[in-house]
This record gives sequence, C-alpha cells and structure tokens, in this order.
Amino acid sequence: MFESIKNLFRKAGASVGMVDSLTNIVDHPKIAISNDEYLRIQKDLRYFRGNFDEIKYKNTYGKLQTRPYVSLNMMQTVAHRLASLIYNEQSVITVGGKNSDMNTFVQSVLQNNDFNKNFERYLESALALGGLAMKPYADGKNIKIAYAQAPTFYPLKANTNDISECAIATVSTRTENDKPIYYTLLEFHEWINGVYTISNELYRSEFKNKVGYRVPLKQLFPDLQEVTQYAEHDNVQGVQHKLFTYLKPAGFNNKSITSPLGISICENAITTLKQLNDAYDQFNWEVRMGQRRVAVSEALLSTYEKDDKHTEYFDSEQNVFVQFGSDQDGDLVKDLTTAIRADDYIKTLGNFIKTLEMQVGLSQGTFSFDAQGLKTATEVVSENSMTYQTRNSQLTMVERSIKELIIAICELGANTIVDGLKLYSGAIPELKDIEIDFDDGVFTDKNAQLDYWTKALSAGLTPKAVAIQRTMGVDEETALEYIQQMNDETISSTPVTDPIDGKAFKE
Repeated sequence: MFESIKNLFRKAGASVGMVDSLTNIVDHPKIAISNDEYLRIQKDLRYFRGNFDEIKYKNTYGKLQTRPYVSLNMMQTVAHRLASLIYNEQSVITVGGKNSDMNTFVQSVLQNNDFNKNFERYLESALALGGLAMKPYADGKNIKIAYAQAPTFYPLKANTNDISECAIATVSTRTENDKPIYYTLLEFHEWINGVYTISNELYRSEFKNKVGYRVPLKQLFPDLQEVTQYAEHDNVQGVQHKLFTYLKPAGFNNKSITSPLGISICENAITTLKQLNDAYDQFNWEVRMGQRRVAVSEALLSTYEKDDKHTEYFDSEQNVFVQFGSDQDGDLVKDLTTAIRADDYIKTLGNFIKTLEMQVGLSQGTFSFDAQGLKTATEVVSENSMTYQTRNSQLTMVERSIKELIIAICELGANTIVDGLKLYSGAIPELKDIEIDFDDGVFTDKNAQLDYWTKALSAGLTPKAVAIQRTMGVDEETALEYIQQMNDETISSTPVTDPIDGKAFKE
C-alpha cells in the first residue's frame, strides 16, 4: 500500500517537472503498465537462459556444499523449434509487385539488414518472452532495423488489441573513476497533436537495479536529438503510421487480462518446465553419484596428524562410509554401489515432455520418444497435426507485424531527407499491397500436392496460373511468366507441314 502511494506521488511530481529520477522504468509518468508484467518477463527470461541458482547440500562431514543446477532448458528448445517452422531464410516478401520501385526499395533495406536471418533469431526470443518490437531508423543514407526484446519495451497508449505509442529502453555501462556507471536511454514514440514525435531521455545511475537521475542527452549521445517531429512540410507529407511494430505471440494474456503485452508460449507450462528441470537435474546427480562406492575398514584409510591426533580423510565430495572397528577376519572392503534408476528417470522425463508438447501446442513426438523411437517428420508436421495448427495461429501475428514494419520503413524513407533528397520517393504501401510467402515445404508432400493440382487443372476447376503458384511456390507474376514460356516452347516445337512436298518440319 505504502509503495503504491509513493509511486503515485512520484508520477504526479514527474508530470509537472518536480521529479527527475526513477527507480524503475515503469515509474515514469508516461508509462502506464504494472511492474508485475516485467517481473513475469524476468522469470521467463530465467527459464529461457536456463540460469538457475546452485543446489545446496551437505556432504559426509555435514559441511554445506554447492553444485550447479543442471537444467534441460526446454523453453529455449521449444521456442527455437517453433521459430524455425514459422519463418526461415526461404520466406519471400514482395511489395507492390516484384518489379515495382516500392519493392526494389524495401528489398534493398531488408537485404542490407539481413532481415530473414535476423528475424528468425529474434522470433525465438519473441515466442519465449512474449513479445518483440521492431523499428526502422535512419543511419546516414541507409535505413536500419532495430529489435527491442520484451524486457525493454513499454507501452504508453494502448488497448488489448494494439499499441499505438511506446517507450524503448536501452541500457549501457561505462566506467567512470574506476566505477561502473549505468545509463538508460528511453526513446518515446508518441502522437502529439496529431504529429508523430520521437523524444529521448537519458538517465544515469551508480546502481544496476535503479534507473537513476535524468542527465543531459549529450553526456552520452552528442549527436542524438532530444525531440524529432515528423510533421508535414514542404514536399514531405509527414508520418501517417507509427514507426514501430509490436509482435506478440498468438494467444490471450491470461496472466494479466487487461495488459496489451503478450505472454510466452511456455507461460502456462512453467510448472511442467520446472518438473522437467528438477527431474533432469536429479537424474544427472544420480548418474554422478552412481559410481562405485564402498565401505572400508578404518585400517585402510589414509590419515593425517592434527593436534596430536590421527584423522582419516577422503574426498569431500564423496559420501564414503567407514566401517569402524572391524576385526582382521571380517571384510575389509564391502561394495555399497546401488543401481542407477535410469529407466525410471527416462520414463518420467518422457511423460513430462509429452505434457509440455500438449501445453505449447506441438504434436506428440516432436521431442519425445514413443515405443518405436522418434516419430517421423511427416507424422509430426503433417497438415492435420497440432504443430501445423499452432504454426498457422502464430503466422497470422507474424505476417501482420512484418507488414507493419514494411510500411514503417517506407514512411521513414519518405520523411528522411539526406543531401536534399528523400531516401524514398514512392508511394506508401497498404497492408494489402504486401505479400509474404512463408516456406511451407516441411509441411507439404510435394508429390501429393502436384497430383492434387494437376487433377484440378485437368478437370477445369482452377486456372493454370493458380495451379502453378500452388505447386511451384511462386507469386502470380512469376506464374504468368511460366505460362508465357510454356506457350512459346509449345509453338516452337509444333511441327509444320511443307505445302510443296507435304513433309513436316519445325519452325
């Protein structure tokens, strides 16, 4: 209660210029979202990294020891697998037709930023952490694409369907007077009186867990403008669309039903992930401790002298049992080794993995073994599989986000003038002008697909161009070029009868 009241006064004071320091980024008066969302994201990040506290235990002497916690890190495995199925380097983006000036400009930006490769990598983070922002920015005569991952993205104005304004945080560290100093740059994207405005604020702190006090921007970024407005002027029409896009995974945020932020694809499987990690860690420790262990007579132990006393010693990491007081006729060495419960652990891990596959919407057998071994790729990713349906749900969100990014790239190019010339002088595309061909090859039986469309074409149920598009994976323009080439080849190979001697020949 006290903390809530304190935050309320801090925000009110900051809004009228009375406060110029922040403890957390969410304390900023422009940012209206609970810090609980970012605590949740930090928890997801810990599972994504597989970074957990060490295990504490007592050894034979009763001394407290620590050891690394060995996790299976299935969150990263799930996110990586799904990201590679959703988008890869074979995906093709076309804007306004393959030969349009619009497409030429967009392709140059995407290629210069190695977009297909980088987007697949960052998509993995988006799925694991629940969101990803992308924004174009001008770097001289070039347009670059920056990626802001979930922990650094803060909505300003939003509803549960869309985020129209945001803040993006960038943290950097410098050494000053032999001490680490933490700087946080907040970049605000806002609509002010109908004009798209980007403003920057810089904060400095001596503590890693605090944002700190606001300092002049030139202290760290001498060339960065505090405020940039994209208003209409001269031959520039001004920005009409936001210059960022926010991608969140498909699925409702059931952890905070009014939040505009997305949630991790594994958010509702955290308990299962913990069970998997715990079982795997215990299995790993049992294997390590399953080496041969014996009980020995005290007569066989090495000793060292301390305070005029003889003390036996052995490896501090071993649970060694000493058989004191044995006589010479008894066993001097007795094997106490126990069998490793490998089958039990493997069965347990297999059950947990099947549960995880169900919770994240992947086909049974994607990661686990069945009685016959790993399922085939066709079984796992067939068109009727759970994986295929999950991928389609995610594709809807990914496609929309990429299209918004393309529009933002064109908007920025049309509103950026270098040496008296716009970086882009063409029209701004609409969503319907942008086509994205996702690579569906892993899900498609090419022979069955060819047979289906060949029969449909023979029966007169589909145009030839559509059949070529579907079977060859090309756009309409390319399909029409194929048809023209086939027609030309047919004409050139048709035999013609000589009207004089009646013999056939090819033209």
